[in-house]
Amino acid sequence: MGIVLRQSFINTIILFVGFAIGGINVMFLFTHFLHEDYFGLITFLLSTANIILPLLVFGMQHTIIKYYSSYKTKIEQDGFLISTIFIPLLVIIPLGLVSAYLYETIATWVSSENPLIKNYTWLIFLVAIFMGYFEVFYSWTKVKYNSVFGNFVKEIFARVCTSFLLFAVYFEWLTNEQFIYAIVIVYGIRTLIMKIYAFYICKPTLIFKLPSNIKELLSFSLYIIVAGSAAGVLLEIDKFMIPQMEQIAQVAYYSVGIYIASAVAIPTRAMQQITTSITAKDMNENNIGEVEIMYKQTSINLLVIGGLLFLLINLNIADLYELINKPQFTKGIWVVIIISVSKLMELAFGTGNSILVNSKFYKIFFYISLAMAISVIVLNKWLISLIGINGSALATLIVIIVFTIFKIIYIKMKLKIQPFSIQSIKIIAVILAIFTAFYFWNFSFHPIVNMVLKSIIVGVLYLVLIKKLQISKDIDLLVSKYLTLK
Repeated sequence: MGIVLRQSFINTIILFVGFAIGGINVMFLFTHFLHEDYFGLITFLLSTANIILPLLVFGMQHTIIKYYSSYKTKIEQDGFLISTIFIPLLVIIPLGLVSAYLYETIATWVSSENPLIKNYTWLIFLVAIFMGYFEVFYSWTKVKYNSVFGNFVKEIFARVCTSFLLFAVYFEWLTNEQFIYAIVIVYGIRTLIMKIYAFYICKPTLIFKLPSNIKELLSFSLYIIVAGSAAGVLLEIDKFMIPQMEQIAQVAYYSVGIYIASAVAIPTRAMQQITTSITAKDMNENNIGEVEIMYKQTSINLLVIGGLLFLLINLNIADLYELINKPQFTKGIWVVIIISVSKLMELAFGTGNSILVNSKFYKIFFYISLAMAISVIVLNKWLISLIGINGSALATLIVIIVFTIFKIIYIKMKLKIQPFSIQSIKIIAVILAIFTAFYFWNFSFHPIVNMVLKSIIVGVLYLVLIKKLQISKDIDLLVSKYLTLK
């Protein structure tokens, strides 16, 4: 776990810094500098681009992770990497031509409830290409166990640029409309930077030769395209469907809540930058023992860290929204609570998704993802009409709980491994006990003072309990090293 913990630690710092910058953007700059409709618009455009991203790059970002370590010579590896650049063009070019021909029909459909969307619909395709190729080149560096720089570019670069652009709108150097185009340019620059770095790390020879196992690669990619698109649907369909049923400003309120809740998932995002490649390598070598060790360690470690974030966020949520000082955005408070619970469930699954994708049973991931996508669409349609944006969050929670349990059972049946232990029960009990004890306990000072006081009390109590109950050896070492708790 040395390289995992080292790079995960650095990636976690990057993610927290990026999240802090993004938090300032989402909770204060977007809400005060940009019109709510344009806040909702840029959220809609980026989310929709994420949904079609796997199709445009033909799932190559996942194919790289799974198959790179299976090639033993540099010539084979270089040929494989070069092919991952050109294969997506077989999708992008014809799909682009068809989209251009049907543009008016597509734009009219997606903007039926909110006409503002229509003139910007074409940007979805462009941003999806930028995002897709960024992930492809990022995967180049991941297979070399070099995830830090790409993580920095992904999590910090775009957000810092967004901050500058939002200030440009505030000072009237840019209009709301120009801001939308400027964000697209930022994503293009981000991809170019990642490409340059990927070629620096991998230094592939330009070999225009398809891999010998091209049929196997294409078969895997076809499944991953649908699975990846389905995963994108699960993550982003809410922000696509809300404007089809509600005013686009509702997306802005929902997005703030989603962003705050997503802090709970920072640990898993950090650890996955490196564990995905290691899991793929172990699965290729049929080293199930090592896979199980990482499966269990990541599950408990992520639950411990994510549990603390869950408590700090939800026990301070009222003060945080008071600090934002935009009453209409408080509609997202329940979104924060619901989505953060779903993130805890994902943390508990550890490296489970990586195990499924990189095993010989990867096809089941396709069927599960497809079922999740269909379920979340149906539930969103029903629950948004019933209870608005809270319904969308609830749909996500239901789908994640049901299908994560199914995946855990499936892996147990096929590989005879599972992520849980008595320590899992202990940490869940600690989280529930502290949440119940402190949820209705509020200070009456300034929101910042309230959050600091409650966070210190909750944080210290949580770490003491984790240490005393000996829930995680890795966390114990960190706590002992930095807090010297006895």
